[in-house]
Amino acid sequence: QVQLVESGGGLVQPGGSLRLSCLASGFTFSTYGMRWYRQAPGKERELVAQITSSGGATIYAASVKGRFTISRDNDKNTVYLQMNTLKPEDTAVYYCAALGMAYWGKGTPVTVST
Repeated sequence: QVQLVESGGGLVQPGGSLRLSCLASGFTFSTYGMRWYRQAPGKERELVAQITSSGGATIYAASVKGRFTISRDNDKNTVYLQMNTLKPEDTAVYYCAALGMAYWGKGTPVTVST
């Protein structure tokens, strides 16, 4: 069955960095575009970043462009989100998803605070 397991979240001070990982299984990872989403308390889930199946193209939400980088390793069935210059408004639970699939992992929480 399809599984998406996010990891790498935690508590970080403003201006700090984190690298999130999402290990995928149960489908042919290398043929699917992948996305990172986030959901802050009391808010709707929003798209953060997307990467094509080959990793050749990416898109970002305006709020994270220039600070976050999405990448993937198809040999490891893993998609990453490098988050730099973190702000308190980046606090949320972060989820990965495969394009066209209605599966979600449990997410990994990120808290940006002093």
